[in-house]
Amino acid sequence: MAVVANRRSIMTLFSDPASLESHRVRFVLSEKGITHETVSVEGPDVPEDLVDLNPYQSLPTLVDRDLVLHGPQVIMEYLDERFPHPPLMPVDPVARARVRLSVYQLERDWYRLAETVEGSTGKKAAAARKELEESVLASDPVFRGGVLVDDEMSLADITVVPLLWRLPHYGIELPARARNLSAYTRAMFQRPSFQESLSAREREYG
Repeated sequence: MAVVANRRSIMTLFSDPASLESHRVRFVLSEKGITHETVSVEGPDVPEDLVDLNPYQSLPTLVDRDLVLHGPQVIMEYLDERFPHPPLMPVDPVARARVRLSVYQLERDWYRLAETVEGSTGKKAAAARKELEESVLASDPVFRGGVLVDDEMSLADITVVPLLWRLPHYGIELPARARNLSAYTRAMFQRPSFQESLSAREREYG
């Protein structure tokens, strides 16, 4: 259920500066050029505002006038509908379903593994790192077209690019044979909107 708030006159994003989930929402905001305020939240202590606004105290949390949203996919789709240019979801329902499925698969597979790499140590982290590396490299042909789904940049790209940026941080380097992935990451990382979306900490990952 959406939470009602009336204390902020400008769109505000409560964001973890090191989190994949927060980064992809920041990427949407930058890609669309949406005026907003970012409140960085680090460590176990969260601002009182966030405690009041979001019963889960989860990040990212978006406040837009009297509306409070949490859950990255909910926030991203809301922003795409509220600010339709440039569009990040196709008009065609079949194509939209493909994008949603790709985002779901990325969250279920790559994001899950990345979370284990970041949050674990020893054999568990090493096994997750190896599985993530193998899965990413196996996906190289998928990136041949320059975007992840169909012909236009979408929320699937918004979801995958922050993770690919973090690969060196995870101890994963793309080999020379991953030509499609390498071309895709070069193009996406150079986008002004992506560069703008990076926190100071995330700039250290690339």
